[in-house]
Amino acid sequence: MTHYPTTIDEKAPVVADHTLRIAAPLERVWRLHTGIGSWPEWQHAISEARLDGPVAPGTTLHWRTAGLSIDSTVYAVDAPHRILWGGPAHGITGVHEWTFTEDRDGVVVRTRESWAGAPVDADRDNLAAALDGSLKEWLDALKKTAER
Repeated sequence: MTHYPTTIDEKAPVVADHTLRIAAPLERVWRLHTGIGSWPEWQHAISEARLDGPVAPGTTLHWRTAGLSIDSTVYAVDAPHRILWGGPAHGITGVHEWTFTEDRDGVVVRTRESWAGAPVDADRDNLAAALDGSLKEWLDALKKTAER
């Protein structure tokens, strides 16, 4: 049996944590976020994305961002409230968690991601800034698209 992480690595050298409220129904926000193949349509930083199967633990998602090809494994899903994925890419082990909590007429989306590995150890501050920026852009794009 494969054992996947159950949360991000809180002790990793780089941990990012961002929260944003989206004025849209939970189902719409979840569908946008887990519609992996459609990511490039609303996220300009992602040029390619596909999921090899259902949104379920063990499924691999392949995506391309900032010129890098990334293969992530879905570790956990509690639809439509939480998804956790991650894996190694370019020397960095990343674990990324998204939670979706209904809030009156909207959804509070929280994203947390941890990065560890030699590239992170060598350039922690720049990689932390890059991760923070990318998560803020992702949240902003999700909000803009969901609220349309």
